[in-house]
Amino acid sequence: MVSEKMLEELNKQINEEVFSQYIYMAMAADLFDKNLKGMAHWMWIQAHEEQTHATIFYNYIIERRRKVELEAVGKPPVTWASPLAIFEAAHEHEVHITGRINYLLGLAREENDNATYNMLQWFVQEQIEEEANTDEVSQQIKIVGNDGRGILMLDRELAARAFVPPTNPYYTPFYAAPAAGAAVP
Repeated sequence: MVSEKMLEELNKQINEEVFSQYIYMAMAADLFDKNLKGMAHWMWIQAHEEQTHATIFYNYIIERRRKVELEAVGKPPVTWASPLAIFEAAHEHEVHITGRINYLLGLAREENDNATYNMLQWFVQEQIEEEANTDEVSQQIKIVGNDGRGILMLDRELAARAFVPPTNPYYTPFYAAPAAGAAVP
């Protein structure tokens, strides 16, 4: 059984994931404005991934026969000083989300909630990847510095990123029929 405290925190995590989607959409918009369409595409894919994370928490709460309670989503920044500032902010945000996942894991252990603890393990690995990806792009931007040609080459490279749906039993896209026995959002 998911406790009231755990339910409250899982609902907060939905908000965190939706805000993550929102901030990455804002970053994509700023990169489009800076005419860096490949980097904007990379951020747009990131935003889509964050929406899938929110869906996983949503579906988990539903499957555990608890109540989803959505909160208001905060307004993200509108602009950043540079592509480097954007990717560094993205990395800092992912570190924050890792902290949230670690907090949820600790709470699940404290409450002996093995089902939630098990569900959260997928996010542990996901956050390692999220932090590494944002840090890698930040480091690449630092290498090229203010060299416009290097930024354009990196922009083209980042345009190749493709969305890959997560292999998580709690992920069912809203636009697809759920698998037999899967939670229906």
